[in-house]
Formats: sequence, structure tokens, C-alpha cells
Amino acid sequence: MELKRIYWTRQTLKMAYIATTVWLFASAVGALTPGKAVTADGAGISAVTGVLRGMLDRVLGAAAVPSLILVVLIIVAAIIRSQDVRRRDPIRRFSRQQRREGMARAAGVCEMEARFRRRCSRPAEHGDHFYPWSKGGSTSLRNFVAACARCNRGKGARIPSPGQQSRIERRRRDYVTPAGSVAVGERQPLPRV
Repeated sequence: MELKRIYWTRQTLKMAYIATTVWLFASAVGALTPGKAVTADGAGISAVTGVLRGMLDRVLGAAAVPSLILVVLIIVAAIIRSQDVRRRDPIRRFSRQQRREGMARAAGVCEMEARFRRRCSRPAEHGDHFYPWSKGGSTSLRNFVAACARCNRGKGARIPSPGQQSRIERRRRDYVTPAGSVAVGERQPLPRV
């Protein structure tokens, strides 16, 4: 449930950033289009300065609100990123025991998704943090996913969607022993200050 909330919060933040950037650009372009003609009463440099000042005033007026919203979104993203850094597990690499158990759980086959949302059939070469380490994912067996090199590179440091999480958990029911856990994904708690 927590990973679902985190995923959708970040997706919403990303979409708000894109929408606000488009709004800012459209406002600036709209302010530059000749709605009212700016006339220069004089000639020479002072007339050009007057026209440019008028254009600048219109652009600044039109871009004020989207710029303010953009600054707020950037601050929120910086706060989230700083919390991710504070959450990072001090241990980056999985232990040999964790790798052995994780690979055995997956029977040496990649657990990531291939085409048509099916399990990848290539041999697992890597132990991947399902919830990325760089974003606060823990270095634990619950967060361990066996991955081939191609799937590991393809996923990168992106947070998987809630759908991907539920599909991996559903597939794990087929090959994990009844005593084993099918849950995937774990995030480090924020350290107490």
C-alpha cells in the first residue's frame, strides 16, 4: 500500500510539473502574440525600448502564476529527493546469503516482466532492488528481485508501478514455497533525528 501511494504521488508531481511548464510556455508565447499593437510615438532607440518594455511587462504578467507554481513544485521535488537520500540503506549491496536465497527463490530465472506482462525467461544474473536503493529502498530479501542484465538495465532506478508489484507477487505464488513470502518491495524508514 505504501509503495502504491509513493508511486502515484510521484506520478502526480511529474504530471503537474509538465502541465505547469506547458502553461508557462503558452502564457509567455500568448503574451508575445500581437493582440494589441504596441505603438511607438517617437523614433529611434526610445521607441524600441518602449515596445520591448511593453512586451516584457506582458510576458512577466502572464507568466507570474505558472512560474510561482513551478517554483513550489521544484521545492516539493527537492524535499522528496532529500528524504530519499536520508532513507538510503547504509548497505548498498545484497549479502551473499541474500543473493543465494533470492536466486533460489526465483529458481535462477529473471522475475521481471517481459513482453505481454509475462515473466522474463532469461537466466537471472543480478539481484535488483525492486524499490530502488537510490530512492530509499532497503537492501533486504523482501526488496530483492532476481533479474537478468537486460531487465535490470531497463528498470534502472525507476519506481515500479503498483501493477508491476502485484503481478510479481501473483507470479511468485507459482514458484515460492508456501512457507516463503511472496511480498515484494520494501522502503527504509526515515531515520529519527
